[in-house]
Amino acid sequence: MGFNVPKKLFAGKLAMGTALAGVTLAISGCSSITNHRGYIDDETLIAAVQPGLDNQQSVRGTLGQPTLVSQFGQPVWYYISSRTEQSPFRQPKIEDHNVLAVYFDEAGNVVSTNRTGMEQVARISPDGDETPTLGRERGFLEDLFGNIGTVGTGAPGGQGRP
Repeated sequence: MGFNVPKKLFAGKLAMGTALAGVTLAISGCSSITNHRGYIDDETLIAAVQPGLDNQQSVRGTLGQPTLVSQFGQPVWYYISSRTEQSPFRQPKIEDHNVLAVYFDEAGNVVSTNRTGMEQVARISPDGDETPTLGRERGFLEDLFGNIGTVGTGAPGGQGRP
């Protein structure tokens, strides 16, 4: 007892299965990629840092190494985190951005903490594809043939060869 399936029906099911697999593959390729950059925010650890109780050593033990340390003025440690999403064939876009600043006094004790987020992110849009420069515009041919006739005439203000 054989199982007879007409060739047209088999070819139709094969084509439909291949098309379904292709659509599934295409849809999965269009999903965005999420990346986390920098410090990983942990609300419990951040809340554990208390002004007047903690110092630089205890903050490093609780939060880890800071992302940035201020170089001038009051000692400040910055813990920076960003979450970006990138659609296929596009540049990554910042979706979430947090900065935790821990301020210290001269003795190294925590004075205060401050958190900022997306309200501090500046979106910069460059103006054009060219950098403006001083000078005059020269064409291709002028660049190519511009020095013809000027070689061997001597330096300005100097005397030519005898």
